[in-house]
Amino acid sequence: MPLPRLLLATGLLLATTRLQAQTTPPVSAPAAPATVAKPAPTPAPPQVTRMTVAPDGSGDYRTIQEAVNASRDLSQVTVTIFIKNGTYREKLVVPAHKTNVLLLGESKEGVIISFGDYSGDAQKHSTYTSHTVLVQANDFTAENITFENSAGPVGQAVALHVEGDRATFRNCRMLGNQDTLYMAVENSRQYYQNCYIEGTTDFLFGTATVVFEGCELRSKRNSYITAASTTAHQTYGYVLLNCKLTANDEAKKVYLGRPWRPNAKTVFINCEMGAHITPAGWDNWRNPDNEKTVFYAEYNSSGPGAKPNERVKWARQLTAKEAKKYTLKNIFAGGEGWEPVQK
Repeated sequence: MPLPRLLLATGLLLATTRLQAQTTPPVSAPAAPATVAKPAPTPAPPQVTRMTVAPDGSGDYRTIQEAVNASRDLSQVTVTIFIKNGTYREKLVVPAHKTNVLLLGESKEGVIISFGDYSGDAQKHSTYTSHTVLVQANDFTAENITFENSAGPVGQAVALHVEGDRATFRNCRMLGNQDTLYMAVENSRQYYQNCYIEGTTDFLFGTATVVFEGCELRSKRNSYITAASTTAHQTYGYVLLNCKLTANDEAKKVYLGRPWRPNAKTVFINCEMGAHITPAGWDNWRNPDNEKTVFYAEYNSSGPGAKPNERVKWARQLTAKEAKKYTLKNIFAGGEGWEPVQK
């Protein structure tokens, strides 16, 4: 090919290449994937703070145990379980993680929690497992409820067994025979106000620090009212303030208490005592050494059973100054101080 034509063809080729480069759209980079929005977290359901139990199905639950189980674990606010009148045949447990539960009965006589286990029965229960109701949680309250062990006079049969700290019972009844009310464990503080408690032998027993105020304690036969097992380093054991000691007709000789453990502490202040209280007042549980370690005392007892000059020599009559120390604030001062509400 002649040289001029060769140069012309080469020029045309270069021009075409430049034109294509200018008119061909550039290849786009891959688009970034769209961001997917995370779904908003589902809000926690509001805490249920009131439930109703009714045996006829008109409430939220038919049994008290179902309501207790439905309460929030480790609740920081009070969960009120209102219980309509009826007899609830339950072996009820309020476990340690069900804190701040209030069982509020419609009426003291109308709401009855009843069961009949006893020590040595066919199921081989012991005193410690015979309870009708077991409270292990802290900050438990019960009002207007009857706690009953229906086993009868067959030996140890606990109606109410309390292990939690800061437990309060108001206007309640505890019905049974031997070992009706077990106030267990050393670090438990319990307050019973305007309650009725009945039994035969040692129907108030255990290691806890306890105040009974304005309560009626009814003895059903000759025996012992209290059997404290206070430890040596507890300042207080059982304190009974303004209580009334009554008895069935067959009870003629009843002791204020005997020591389940050597350092038992029990004090009666401003209590009215029926004629069934024996003049000696206290028993050493067949061990004279207990007389050296127990602290049994009274102040301003009244009624036919109040015979301070005839009490055993190893019991005490408090002075007015000593009696003034027995306040709720002082008695429950251990650990984080606690002063239960008086109603």
